[in-house]
Amino acid sequence: MRTKVFSFIALLMIASFILAACGGAAAPQTPAAPTASGGAAAPTAASGGAAAPTAATSSGGTALAVGIVLPTKDETRWTQDEARFKEALDKAGYQVEILFSEKDSAKEKANVESLITKGIKVLIICPVDGTAAAASADEARKAGIKVISYDRLIRDTDAVDYYVTFDSIAVGAQQAQYLVDKAGTTKNNPLYIYAGAASDNNAFIFFQGAWGVLQPKIADGTFVIKNSSEAIALQGKAELTRDEEAKIIGQVTTNWAPDTAKTLAESNLTATTTADKGNVFVLAPNDDTARAIGDTFAADKDIKSFVITGQDAAPASVQYIIDGKQSMTVFKDVRTLVKDAISAAVALLANQAPAAKGSYNNGKIDVPAIQSPVISVDKANVKAALFDSGYYKTSDYTGL
Repeated sequence: MRTKVFSFIALLMIASFILAACGGAAAPQTPAAPTASGGAAAPTAASGGAAAPTAATSSGGTALAVGIVLPTKDETRWTQDEARFKEALDKAGYQVEILFSEKDSAKEKANVESLITKGIKVLIICPVDGTAAAASADEARKAGIKVISYDRLIRDTDAVDYYVTFDSIAVGAQQAQYLVDKAGTTKNNPLYIYAGAASDNNAFIFFQGAWGVLQPKIADGTFVIKNSSEAIALQGKAELTRDEEAKIIGQVTTNWAPDTAKTLAESNLTATTTADKGNVFVLAPNDDTARAIGDTFAADKDIKSFVITGQDAAPASVQYIIDGKQSMTVFKDVRTLVKDAISAAVALLANQAPAAKGSYNNGKIDVPAIQSPVISVDKANVKAALFDSGYYKTSDYTGL
């Protein structure tokens, strides 16, 4: 068994070197985000019984040493992560199973239990609901499995060994700064704000980063909030508690779903007057929802122009940016995050502490973490950031 473990570690190290070699141009560094804090988000009730896991298993290898659980195949972001994981792990030549929970905490728990029975040594999990996932982390810990919380933080448990994430404060801050820069010195600009899922801890961190940049510009009259009474009531506060953030997010949540985002945007535009439209600014939480919201705003005859944010550099949104239909995205290089996760697995399998840079409090403990940098991308730098770096192929896009 000792020989197998060290062979596996060697393979993982090879994978890390391969990823480092083929990663292309690194994203510019951004300032490190403050330690995330605050109470636990309200858990979302899991619906229905657990269905059979949906799996993608890499080729090669004989020992199932690592199990990966991602939240859904319905969002572009996670299919990108799946592809990058499979590419890296196949090159390393060992077997890994990637399961999708389809936004269902019950199915997520069944996925974890399935991987435990298959003898994994490390669990990499991006939770559907950060609080509900604590039970799965606890179960893995009892089985002697190391737990890496991937991209989203598992809350309210001491069974998380490591947190691999992007600089989530910077994501929201870059989205907001883009809106501020485009507004310039004009005043009374209509502002529509939207958020991710209330069950996702990251949605709170993204919003925290955005609010820190937007609030002073709301206070000085640059922006006027048009679609959230909760945000209007709190617009005088530079720093919000988690409960206050929850009130706003609960009112403007897209649940990371384009259909939900479209319906909410339609409702917002129906409820507002012509005076609340014109040249507007939109804080959209990610690319999939940004396209849905942007298309809805574009269809309203009273909207003269709109500046809209996004994140993830989803392929469809990259084309939207090239075409001038989406203003920007925050690029999070999944290659870097996958490499960080593999490096953390290497260290944990060798009973070593991963090289953490800071920590995030999950309501129970300070979880050692490393944050990967992010970069703001719009039409001006899309070619340099996404194509010259080798992340995407120019042949897959038009208008470059």
